[in-house]
Amino acid sequence: MIDNLAQGVQAFTSNVFLIDGERTVLIDAGANFDVVDAVRSRVDGLDALVLTHTHRDHVGNLEAVKERFDVDVWGCDPSIDGVDHEIDDGETVLLGDHEYVALHTPGHKDDHLCFYSEEAGVLFAGDLVFQNGSFGRTDLPEGDRETLVESIDRVLEHVDEDLTELHTGHGPSVMTNPADHVELAARMARQA
Repeated sequence: MIDNLAQGVQAFTSNVFLIDGERTVLIDAGANFDVVDAVRSRVDGLDALVLTHTHRDHVGNLEAVKERFDVDVWGCDPSIDGVDHEIDDGETVLLGDHEYVALHTPGHKDDHLCFYSEEAGVLFAGDLVFQNGSFGRTDLPEGDRETLVESIDRVLEHVDEDLTELHTGHGPSVMTNPADHVELAARMARQA
């Protein structure tokens, strides 16, 4: 089960996905709302907090989650404060009941990761791509449009028409033809 705990929150935050199953995981911690209470209302505990990247809106609640659930934080760069363990590019991680491959996808931020499960047909895209061909900002520190395009292309090498769910760092998840939204983002990022 995948549940966006930030859905309906009226604050500057990222989406926060709770994946319940064999390994109960939170993808991103969000910011500016009580994510701890939201988690506690759905599950008894967490096994890990996994980050797509470390922009403030994705990690503002990181310390509260670590303290309340006594979990380690996994991300791309353990030299960043709050990240306990490194997830290597191409590494397989268990999220819920499915194995996901971690894809290093810089361009929006150097430590950006996407997570894709071919078996589940699910992509967690962070701030790389969004609904309707939108894509991550490149005007922030570490942002680079050419690198972002390369990262989107890399994701497209993995996903195909069997992709059934696209969960993004902001906005709604895409459940209808999500691969088309990733392809459109690649085209739009090249034109912008």
